[in-house]
Amino acid sequence: MSRYRRARGQMSFFTVVPADRSSTLLVDQADRLRRIYRTVFQRQPFETVAICILPDHLHAIWTLPEGDVDFPSRWNLIKGGFSRGLEPQARSASKLLKREKGIWQRRYWEHAIRDEADLERHIDYIHFNPVKHGLVTRVRDWTLSSFHRYVEQGILPADWGGDMRDIAGHFGK
Repeated sequence: MSRYRRARGQMSFFTVVPADRSSTLLVDQADRLRRIYRTVFQRQPFETVAICILPDHLHAIWTLPEGDVDFPSRWNLIKGGFSRGLEPQARSASKLLKREKGIWQRRYWEHAIRDEADLERHIDYIHFNPVKHGLVTRVRDWTLSSFHRYVEQGILPADWGGDMRDIAGHFGK
């Protein structure tokens, strides 16, 4: 079992998705996303427990300061800051009316972390997601993930999740 530690305060898992799921905008503009993310963190602090940026979505677990439950404004600032300066995408009439650039889906998936087991499952899910989507065969090969911080801190081994090349073609024999 991993040695995850749960921070204090409201902890939630998020999935945030661009409007165009065929886009690779998030990885193409990962430095921009990091910069905006850091700026929002400085204005409204939160702890990023785990995160993974994929071409067509991102997953994160945040812990907000004790008594703070305002993750919507943080996501709004991240999404808006990221969109500012990018070319608008194809937009519906309602997005035009609201002056949205059409970069992001309006909503996001949010799940309140219930306990240690739930936290561990979601951290593992986040870190394994690039393998699940066929982007890499080993978790450690995906650079846009907090997995590397977990390895540096000794929480997870570098070979966590294995290598999918080792099991490919071995089913049914």
